[in-house]
Amino acid sequence: MDALGLPLNSLTKSSYAFQKPSATKIHGSAHYSSCLGMPLLMLKPFTGIHHLKGVIRMQAGDEDYELKQVRDMAAARKRWEALIREEKVKVLTPREAGYAIQLSNRSLLDVRPSTEHKKARVKGSTWIPIFDVDDKLDAGTLSKKITNFTMGGWWSGIPTLAYDSQFLTKVNEKFQKDTDLIVACQKGLRSLAACELLYNAGYRNLFWVQGGLETAEEEDLVREGSMPLRFAGIGGVSEFLGWTDQQRAAAAKEGWGYRLMFSARLVGLFLAADALFIGVQQVGRYLQDIRSH
Repeated sequence: MDALGLPLNSLTKSSYAFQKPSATKIHGSAHYSSCLGMPLLMLKPFTGIHHLKGVIRMQAGDEDYELKQVRDMAAARKRWEALIREEKVKVLTPREAGYAIQLSNRSLLDVRPSTEHKKARVKGSTWIPIFDVDDKLDAGTLSKKITNFTMGGWWSGIPTLAYDSQFLTKVNEKFQKDTDLIVACQKGLRSLAACELLYNAGYRNLFWVQGGLETAEEEDLVREGSMPLRFAGIGGVSEFLGWTDQQRAAAAKEGWGYRLMFSARLVGLFLAADALFIGVQQVGRYLQDIRSH
């Protein structure tokens, strides 16, 4: 949940945990790294028995937090599986959702964050994000943003997100409880969590788009936006270089022209890095000459 910009206890008990927490976390001065397989604080100089006791307490606290995250996630998955197994939430593929929207005039609720919605959206859908980009600039949010960036945000382009506590209120303003409501997100997890919230709030005609809009083909749904629906969730350096699974699948269909475009970007990136390195060297030599004179 921290990867989404949300602590577990900020949701109701019935809507915990959307994805497994990352192996790398920062809690106080404890920085755990999956690359090393050990806490980095163990590499700091030893400053006495009180420091050791503090380290042990921080380690124990972090391990308890990790275990709670994993347990809550497992419990959430069991609840979601029960919702589907008991048919409290019906399952649709993106193509079936497209048919339902066009032929039965059913409503589609898009719960994705604004970054994904702006890139691509289903025509006629209602957008009410369950999580959205956290734009606050307080110390806690800035810390999360920095952590998210260093833990892979620069590569994936995924921003820090925050749970919208007004989500249910906004849905209630748009839809009656007896509405046939198709709920969708990019990958399928947040929409399933939204279905649980909506079911607990009294909605009984819920349909979940399995796999999310990421699995939709171009002909499945009527789209608006600058790119295909399956590309709306990618970003960062991986998108720029064409190294996402979605882009690789597209390259297999489009052929060499599509691949050459990203190959040219990669070459350009290397050339830019070389130019920057040479420029830094030249500035260093210039400054050294100035000092010597």
